[in-house]
Amino acid sequence: MTSRILANRAAIVTGAGQGVGEGIARALAAEGAHVVVADINPERADAVAAEINGLAVHCDVTVEQDVASTVATTVKHFGTVDILVNNAMAQRPGVPLQDMSSADFDLAYGSGPVATFLFMRECFPYLRGTGTDDQSGGRIINLRSGAELQGLAGFGAYAAAKGAIAALTRVAAREWGVHGITVNAVAPFVLTEQAEQYFAAHPDELQGLLAQTSIPRTGNAQLDVGRAVVFLAGPDASYLTGCTLPVDGGGLIFS
Repeated sequence: MTSRILANRAAIVTGAGQGVGEGIARALAAEGAHVVVADINPERADAVAAEINGLAVHCDVTVEQDVASTVATTVKHFGTVDILVNNAMAQRPGVPLQDMSSADFDLAYGSGPVATFLFMRECFPYLRGTGTDDQSGGRIINLRSGAELQGLAGFGAYAAAKGAIAALTRVAAREWGVHGITVNAVAPFVLTEQAEQYFAAHPDELQGLLAQTSIPRTGNAQLDVGRAVVFLAGPDASYLTGCTLPVDGGGLIFS
């Protein structure tokens, strides 16, 4: 039997009760990782965790104590944190800039870059390597978006928040490489539950986005995005940091 490349590695995936986060959690678990399914919805977290033999943790990423508790629970059960995937983020899509409220920005920033920073800071002592071996440090994978990279209309707060996450990714990659930690990102084109609801009301926008891809389909959360995260979390990416993998069917080729 082929050895699984993430065997016994402890991973936290935020927003893993559904959508992209669920796909990432399933992909990591399939490669042997012990996955903490951190989600604001306890029922969804429980369901995913049961199917992948993971650990469900109720977590509102906008609450600092929840972040600290999630990390502490992970360490209690698995001894450390080896992989951190910052996926969870809330938004109010389809709002033009002139109609956007400060609450829209607060929602995106609180659940996006602020939560990403809090998890990164809380996990740092455990992700930090113990020696000069490239494999001794941890892996951080943050989520970016084509909405940020292409400036998608109606997604101002979301795009701005994702841009802040991109900046955090680059700075952490600079600062933490010496500690054996790699910090990368993926920018997927996947229809989440919320995206499906939005595009159901705006079908022309979805067709426009598909027309910009060279592979004319949306991505699969587990098989496309999840496998990219597995690569970034695994041994083959130990010398790769500060980069973004656009898992978008070639959409950014045209940007």
